[in-house]
Amino acid sequence: MIKLKNLSVATLTLLSLTMVALAQNRGNSEDPCAAACGTGGCAGCAAMPIVIIVFILAMIILNVALLIWVARDAKARGLDNSVMWMILVMFTGLLGLIIYIFSRPQGDLVQCPNCKNNRLQASATCPHCGNP
Repeated sequence: MIKLKNLSVATLTLLSLTMVALAQNRGNSEDPCAAACGTGGCAGCAAMPIVIIVFILAMIILNVALLIWVARDAKARGLDNSVMWMILVMFTGLLGLIIYIFSRPQGDLVQCPNCKNNRLQASATCPHCGNP
């Protein structure tokens, strides 16, 4: 998660510096954006907040989707501590996901005939409904 945050900060910094470099003042106008673009204003300066907001929202949506997947997978594999795995993945990011994938019970997931949820094929009972 820390590396992902560092990567996102580096990307936003690079985007900001690119916009500043492209919006250099080429005239004697008081408005640097208007001077850089010739007339009206700089499209890059107007688009930067939108790019940042979309990037942050995409990161949040990806993290939430990852947490939901970990919780559902842990429940389907019969782990009682799915919330603990969610918290681990939330705070450690990719490292926590790798730890979870290597420490979870291995095996094929099949659909339970009673409740239609996924469960491990080798499990004696379904972790969702308790039926064999």
